Amino acid sequence: MGCLHNCSYCWSRRYAARLASRGIEPYKSRGFSPTLVPERLRQRLPEGKFIFVSDMGDMWGAWIPTEWIESVLRIVRSKPRSRFLFLTKNPARYLEFIDKFSDNVVLGATIETNRDYGLSRAPRPRERYEAMVKLSWRWKAVVIEPILDFDEEFIDWIYDIKPCMVYVGYDNYGNRLPEPKLSKTKILLDALANITDLRPKTIRKAWHES
Repeated sequence: MGCLHNCSYCWSRRYAARLASRGIEPYKSRGFSPTLVPERLRQRLPEGKFIFVSDMGDMWGAWIPTEWIESVLRIVRSKPRSRFLFLTKNPARYLEFIDKFSDNVVLGATIETNRDYGLSRAPRPRERYEAMVKLSWRWKAVVIEPILDFDEEFIDWIYDIKPCMVYVGYDNYGNRLPEPKLSKTKILLDALANITDLRPKTIRKAWHES
């Protein structure tokens, strides 16, 4: 759990603060600092499920010790009947562990746009794109959420990555982000529907549209 990318629109950081205020651990003592919680690794996992790993953190951040990642991957390899989704804004880190992944993992990257808006300390969108193109893995995913306004080349980026699934959605938290107009997003959705398992989430008009 936890992350140091400090994205301006991060819902997890705010939610972690709420959990901490209720005395819930490890948020009470650790806040949103990156933390390995060993007891969670010992929890029983349901068989045959699609499990989103570390949905309130980025376990592939540059600050994460190799030992933490390897401890999670050992659990994943021991559960071949389940599938696991990893998601990061630092997909270059995947390349360090390519020989440790089992076939039941989907390697995902959040890439909200092809533009660098400076809303985060995470690697720039182009760096994420380049890492995902280099990643030789059958099961790749791209999360375009919260979607930010983009240029035409953004569609080419997704084609180049060749993801098996793509999630697309607008911001749900009123952050007044630089969003594309709905008509532009629909063009993106139509283009992606032809090449991947497209999974739309919140699709609406941009906050600045009348």
